[in-house]
Amino acid sequence: MLLGRLAVFAYLVWDEEAREGMLVDPAFETGRVLTAVQKAGYRVKWVVNTHHHTDHSSGNAAILAATGAGLAIHRADARRLRAPWNRAISRVLGGAGSPAPDRLLEHGDELELGSGRVRVIHTPGHTQGGISLYIPGHVFTGDSLFVGCVGRTDLPGGNGETLLSSIRERLYTLPEDTTVWPGHHYGDSPRSTIAREKAENPFTR
Repeated sequence: MLLGRLAVFAYLVWDEEAREGMLVDPAFETGRVLTAVQKAGYRVKWVVNTHHHTDHSSGNAAILAATGAGLAIHRADARRLRAPWNRAISRVLGGAGSPAPDRLLEHGDELELGSGRVRVIHTPGHTQGGISLYIPGHVFTGDSLFVGCVGRTDLPGGNGETLLSSIRERLYTLPEDTTVWPGHHYGDSPRSTIAREKAENPFTR
């Protein structure tokens, strides 16, 4: 779901049998997000932020209050998620400061959705605690990898060499037919594949 003037993608990932879902980066238009969840008929078990930036976390409070879900973020980004400047920017963008996370994630952790598992891949470089989320056939890359582009590294906690290493060593080693679901809409398509990005992304070749 494409949200807000910053073209942020939020995703609902679910286990069909258990009817349990996970919301990834539901930062804007929370009423619209909740309506979509209600129509789909899933119980939101987790809200997961791929990193702490407000354009991916400013909707946390509203979504958590409405669903009772748990909030998860990588340990390295947890402190900045609730920093005063992050809360202030959230309010400017029409959201609210985030509650404290319920679970601090590490590389290799798994989030349970019914009988399914979502694997956490630590992909720092855009932020120190940036993560991607993998299920067989799909990877949600936040602001690490876009379609034909990569996340910016000029903000606090960013590092260009670290980001490229994350992409090459932890994303480009996934099966090449894995669909890439990015955190923002760049390029000519809302999604890509690992094979296409390895071959065509000018920032990582």
